[in-house]
Amino acid sequence: MPFNLPNILTWLRILAIPLFVGIFYFPPSWLSHSDQNLIAAAIFAGAAVTDWLDGYLARVLNQTSAFGAFLDPVADKLMVAAALVVLVQLERLDALVAFIIIGREITISALREWMAQIGKSKSVGVSFMGKIKTASQMVAIPLLLYHDPVGDLNPQEVGTWFIYLAAVLTLWSMAYYLKVAIPQALKHG
Repeated sequence: MPFNLPNILTWLRILAIPLFVGIFYFPPSWLSHSDQNLIAAAIFAGAAVTDWLDGYLARVLNQTSAFGAFLDPVADKLMVAAALVVLVQLERLDALVAFIIIGREITISALREWMAQIGKSKSVGVSFMGKIKTASQMVAIPLLLYHDPVGDLNPQEVGTWFIYLAAVLTLWSMAYYLKVAIPQALKHG
């Protein structure tokens, strides 16, 4: 495992997950609900920024590695899944939406692993649709975590629109990946 700045940022993202989840278990005498919302949204937003930053630094510093390429999407999926579960528990997100997003991530990860085994991993690389889906999630989740109104802005309402957009894009991108993979499945059955 290469010990470099991009990989350290990725590990920090993974290590932030228990803190992020744990914030909501602190008693109100330690942190008010508004403070819990703010801190959790800030941790998630920070993780989203480091997701972009670690990839950028790996390319700029020429520190890309197979381990980093493996660990980065794992960290992303763990953080998003943890956030979605927390949001369902807080009753800020419908469980069906969380299931769609988490289920797609598991399905596509398995699909990519299988495609790599048959030498076709490039055919299921990250698509533009997948990037838009991820961006929608990264906007929605901090808004849903923050939850508290800011003047005329209702983060819950805006976040809900973005997470529904992410769910639709999730299904669309999954259909795209499956369309690419099905012919391979028929060949390598």
